[in-house]
Amino acid sequence: MLSAEEIKSIDHEVAKLPQKRAAVIEALKIIQQHRGWVSDESVTAIAEHLNMSPAEVDSVATFYNLIFRKPVGRHVILLCDSISCYVMGYKHIYEALQQKLQIKFGETTADQRFTLLPNACLGCCDHAPALMINNDLHRDIKLETLDDLLSKYT
Repeated sequence: MLSAEEIKSIDHEVAKLPQKRAAVIEALKIIQQHRGWVSDESVTAIAEHLNMSPAEVDSVATFYNLIFRKPVGRHVILLCDSISCYVMGYKHIYEALQQKLQIKFGETTADQRFTLLPNACLGCCDHAPALMINNDLHRDIKLETLDDLLSKYT
């Protein structure tokens, strides 16, 4: 079931588009913003609201790697694993994050603080290695500064 606030936000996006179903990505983002992730029930509710099938909504949700189909931590770390980041020390950053957070890709810390996910490219190859925490892009990541970086996200 969608909340009144979610419906209002989705309908605001729908009004900008020629077809109701064209708002599916925005609807998914709105639900995720409100709930932290997009459950199967949310997919069904979005589908009903946009006159789509749940399978159509789910196919969009699972295509985009920034739509989370299972619960995530308060802060999502996207570690770039492109060739540029790999060459510039991605493996060491990943190993350090694994050790510090005690999680692997796709997992969330026991305190629900962080979820660690791979990302194919963050678009800053000239400043590799890079990662993104929530909407904050961090470039030229160094092992020595990783603790300070993580401490900014409580």
